[in-house]
Amino acid sequence: MTRPDLNLLVTLDVLLSEGSVARAARRLQLSPSAMSRALARLREATGDPLLVRAGRGLVPTPRALELRGRVGPLVEAAEACLRPAENLDLKTLTRTFTLRNREGFVENFGPDLIARVGAQAPGVRLRFVQKLDRDSSPLREGTVDLETGVVGDMTGPELRAQALFHDRFVGVIRPGHPLASGEITPARYAGAHHVQISRRGNDSGPIDTALQAAGLGRQIAASVGSFSEALALARATDLVASVPELYTGTLRQDLVTFPLPVALPEITISLLWHPRLDADPAHRWLRACVREVCTT
Repeated sequence: MTRPDLNLLVTLDVLLSEGSVARAARRLQLSPSAMSRALARLREATGDPLLVRAGRGLVPTPRALELRGRVGPLVEAAEACLRPAENLDLKTLTRTFTLRNREGFVENFGPDLIARVGAQAPGVRLRFVQKLDRDSSPLREGTVDLETGVVGDMTGPELRAQALFHDRFVGVIRPGHPLASGEITPARYAGAHHVQISRRGNDSGPIDTALQAAGLGRQIAASVGSFSEALALARATDLVASVPELYTGTLRQDLVTFPLPVALPEITISLLWHPRLDADPAHRWLRACVREVCTT
């Protein structure tokens, strides 16, 4: 079945509103002959004459009268779909946004973000979920609205990304740890017992690569999958945890933090979202809130 020309809906709406081919032509800025051809196409599409001669004018058929009340709202709805979104009214916005992050984000940035969102849009609810891997499918499938993390090889190529802040790894130990006094040299750092952090269970990482360049290697006593687990072990044992400084700020309370004695490149924490939400006014507003909270 041939799909009808939906542009005819606009013509039909004007024709039924004006009840005159000439007036409809002027309103649509068409020639009378072009308007007559459009009416012929409408008659063919609907299987009805729509407007018939009565004396010197035209009168609508019963089918035209039936359509007159239906076509106008259809055209208005279509025009609304094709207009830019209206100004966002945050005070009346009711929506739930899901944000996916590693542990540390909610603890460090959650309170300020909730306060900012609540003050501007009291009807908005934030749902925070744990980022257990780097799989981009939750963003692609729409189960997650925003995500923070490091852009890498597993990040979906279609995703939008915007840098939030730069971070660096630091060493963390309990108060009274042998490393807490004196200079922490690469050899002293490597000679301590460490907790390795890897969601994939890797035995080494960039820190080990940097140490190997100096002819050193860490002694890994335990491996965990999260920053909070590593810091819990550092708090209760003599293990050294190496974690991102800004991302774990509140998680490191009451612990001793020191710069790593090896050179590592900074990591960039980015905001990630799917392009289908790029132009959504409410989503743009939330992205701005996250950026402001994370960069102040």
